[in-house]
Amino acid sequence: MQQELDMIELGRMILQFAVVPIIAFAWMHYKMSQGHAVDIAIIKTEFALTKENHDRQIIDIKEGLTNIFKKLDEIQRDMHK
Repeated sequence: MQQELDMIELGRMILQFAVVPIIAFAWMHYKMSQGHAVDIAIIKTEFALTKENHDRQIIDIKEGLTNIFKKLDEIQRDMHK
């Protein structure tokens, strides 16, 4: 009878000091990784928007330069006439 109580007490101690902390750690790790996944998704979205805006600005600059060069070509043609 005493040996059975010792085994039950040993099982209780193993649960208390080994299994429960491991489960708690795994749960905390899962929660943190979910938070990181959300943060990464937000950063990816912000990066995509920033890249899109940057690409639009580059296109606007190229169009502006093209217009400037066209005007310069017209001026040069008029000067040679």
